[in-house]
Amino acid sequence: MISEETKASRAMERAILSIAHPNPEVPDKAVRRRFTAEYKLRILTLADACSDPGSLGALLRLEGLYASNLNTWRHQRERGVLSGLTPKKRGRKESVLNPLVAENEKLRRENDRITKRLRQAEIIIDVQKKVSQILGIQLATPEEGGND
Repeated sequence: MISEETKASRAMERAILSIAHPNPEVPDKAVRRRFTAEYKLRILTLADACSDPGSLGALLRLEGLYASNLNTWRHQRERGVLSGLTPKKRGRKESVLNPLVAENEKLRRENDRITKRLRQAEIIIDVQKKVSQILGIQLATPEEGGND
């Protein structure tokens, strides 16, 4: 037979072993809380209605908020920043393109294209001049009646 003392010591050993080996399950990563504009306005309304001593602290504990949350939201409300009461998208902000930048790029590409065509035309004219010199053909100059 097992004595009461042995049973108690075995129960104690089991309790110690369960404490010594923590739960191997990894807890979920905490998710950042996001507050909607409606929620912020509702909490500010409730906070403004708190007149009894300690009632504001009780409200904050009940909602799991800090006093700094209330201060930030109050400043946003006073400035009339309605977009400040909605959560902002995290990460890089989208750059707003100036419409003049697109037009500038278009004109730059067009200028490059025209410059390239002008170089080609000058090369063709130079080749025509050399061919006419080799063949002894006299070309009309603008003073003699060209199309200019």
